[in-house]
Amino acid sequence: MQPHAYLKKNVYICILKQNHNDMYDKEHGLHIAHCANGALSIIGKMANRHGLIAGATGTGKTVTLQVIAESFCQAGVPCFMADMKGDLSGISQVGKMSGFIEKRLPEFGIENPVFQSCPTRFFDVYGEQGHPMRATISQMGPQLLSRLLQLNETQDGVLNIVFRIADERGLMILDLKDLRSMLDYVSKHAKEYTTQYGNISSTSVGAIQRALLQLEAQGADKFFGEPSFDIYDLMQTEGGKGVMNVLAADKLMLQPKLYSTFLLWLLSELYSTLPEVGDLEFPKLVFFFDEAHMLFDGTSKALLDKIEQVIRLIRSKGVGIYFVTQSPTDIPEVILGQLGNRVQHALRAYTPKDQKAVKTAADTFRANPAFKTDEAIMNLETGEALVSFLDEKGAPSVVERAKILFPLSQIGAISEGQRLDLIKGSRIYGKYDTPVDRESAYELLVKENEKALKAEEEEKALAEQEKAEKEEEKENKKPGFFKKVMKAILTAVTSTLAAILGTAVSNKITGKKSRSKTSATGRVVKNATSAATRTITKELTRDILGNLTK
Repeated sequence: MQPHAYLKKNVYICILKQNHNDMYDKEHGLHIAHCANGALSIIGKMANRHGLIAGATGTGKTVTLQVIAESFCQAGVPCFMADMKGDLSGISQVGKMSGFIEKRLPEFGIENPVFQSCPTRFFDVYGEQGHPMRATISQMGPQLLSRLLQLNETQDGVLNIVFRIADERGLMILDLKDLRSMLDYVSKHAKEYTTQYGNISSTSVGAIQRALLQLEAQGADKFFGEPSFDIYDLMQTEGGKGVMNVLAADKLMLQPKLYSTFLLWLLSELYSTLPEVGDLEFPKLVFFFDEAHMLFDGTSKALLDKIEQVIRLIRSKGVGIYFVTQSPTDIPEVILGQLGNRVQHALRAYTPKDQKAVKTAADTFRANPAFKTDEAIMNLETGEALVSFLDEKGAPSVVERAKILFPLSQIGAISEGQRLDLIKGSRIYGKYDTPVDRESAYELLVKENEKALKAEEEEKALAEQEKAEKEEEKENKKPGFFKKVMKAILTAVTSTLAAILGTAVSNKITGKKSRSKTSATGRVVKNATSAATRTITKELTRDILGNLTK
């Protein structure tokens, strides 16, 4: 062990460096800032009571986040954070002396700081700047998906029906094509489900389908699917240090709803998966939620209630949540009241609305008689903040005006080569790289549809066959053309012979002589020929007219 002394206004605070850890030790906790009265530290067992880092753009929020994350890392606590501009990637590299840091050394009474890096894993929803992070549609659930698609109440109801029917039929909705197939199926069979679930309008289904197309155009198809992300991969340590899980969010930020809904899903997964652990010496995971206002913009009352419940109860699962935003007014009061550890950087107040925000921020602190909180907020310098952490009993400490420590890791972004080396060297490299498309709702519905079409075609063919057989049977019952002609000839011959015979008998009785010069044979031939001609003409005419009318 090697002692390391901090000098501030003739007050020495001696911290024993263990394994070159300057920002954490068991005696003083997680050292974050320094004020006139000495070090300001987050107490480990109070770290899961959540926190807030607030301040205007350019006041030092990102560096403060990095300092707090480093402290947790050295205490063996893994962290998850979204990197909006690439700056946080520097936490993976050893820091070095700079003019900025050198200027701060006398303020903290620090000599020869030991710079160090944190074990880091990079993630990216799009799989471009880190390990892919995926979730199935079923894991996301209808409530979060409705928020993501910005559906109205009616459309939200239809989406819930679709999920219910999928569950009842044992159809897994893993990706976007599964959901589109389910929507198409439910729309086509709407009448079957109306009495059980209510009206399912094709208009609502169409609106959801259009929203899915827009979501797919934003690249969300890369997020939905398998292998789904295992949250336990966020809760790893290396060499006694907590792993820093950095989400590349520069591209994701362009789709605010997707960004905030993704992080909310991650929180929900942590809440539903992790077991109850009660109060621990340190959290099992610390979750930094940057641009926190996006989480609450356009959020329904029902979902806001769920968020409040998750934040209130997730601390019993050993998870601490730290919101990062410009003003405390970005956070609903019911949630703001649960954030015990606070760092407030400068706020600007040029308008009455800004002044109100400053007063609201000041009112969230326990007052310090040494200064006026609202005035101090407007006069803070870059890297300076008002700090209040929970004490051993869980009560907020009196607010102090303090300087935030400088990071021991690199300040600023790393190179693409460095990032790629870290990705390839990660223990989970390759685990999520290859998408898996197993049999789910889409494939099963395609098979079902093909089976139904085949059955329909077979039924149609059978009907055609039966019709043809009946026609053939009907035709077979009718006398043939030759038979009809012979019958007409026979009838004519018989009639003619009968007439000749009758005339001969009558003439013999009366004594008359026949006046006909035509022989009996001639009359028979003539009548037979006439009958045959009439029959042939009649049948040909019937066939011609029958074909024309078909």
